[in-house]
Amino acid sequence: MAQKPVDNSPGKWRVFHDKFVVEERYMSGQDRKNVYRIAVGLAVVGAVLFFSLLASVLQQGGLTAGDEPVRAWLLTLRSEPLTLIMIFLAIVFGPVALPIIVLVVTVAWGLLAKHAWRPMLLAGAMLTGVIVSQIIGRIIDRHRPPVDLMLFGADFTFSFPSGHVLGACDFLLVGTFLVVSRRRSRRAVVAGFLLAGVGIFLAAVSRLYLGYHWLTDAFASLSLSFVILGGVIALDTWRTARIRGEQVTGELSKADTSQD
Repeated sequence: MAQKPVDNSPGKWRVFHDKFVVEERYMSGQDRKNVYRIAVGLAVVGAVLFFSLLASVLQQGGLTAGDEPVRAWLLTLRSEPLTLIMIFLAIVFGPVALPIIVLVVTVAWGLLAKHAWRPMLLAGAMLTGVIVSQIIGRIIDRHRPPVDLMLFGADFTFSFPSGHVLGACDFLLVGTFLVVSRRRSRRAVVAGFLLAGVGIFLAAVSRLYLGYHWLTDAFASLSLSFVILGGVIALDTWRTARIRGEQVTGELSKADTSQD
């Protein structure tokens, strides 16, 4: 009686696990400790800054002292060409275009990459930012600047924190980390975060210039993004960073070499 051939193909769960969970890389023990320190530092700095801003907003003093002067100064810079540029930036980082961009990036990255761990982290960070901003915004319910000075339609929703800026910060900071953390070039790291900083600056300035947020709203979004970024760095390091000699539960990612 002929024996049935042995099926050595991996099971569906194993295929899913390898694609969506497994992504491991080697680093030295000291480097891993340093990454954890950076993650904790970002989270602490972000939390301290956010609660300082929150206290100022609730007390209507402190750090909010710069809100009105900055708004008044930006009013003097308004011009038709600059307004068009700022509207374009507001659309790109807005609640319609940015989610589409994030969806396209995460889906394409997840399909093309050997492992989908990093695009899943990016999507999770973006979703976390949306949930956090909605909860905090509704609790604080801070009023926006005067509606008659808004240049892209009236908006009566909450002002603190800025959802546009938080979305831009999460996408640019977390996305940059997930890419450059697999690169050994310090130039790539510096260049990546410099570009992210420029993008965040443009996103924040566009919201302030168009009259939709106070300066402290934008800083609150940045501080929350630092906390989220710290969490992503810690989670990614815990899941993927291995010291030589530690058990590797799956195939090492290509990022362990020089390519993604």
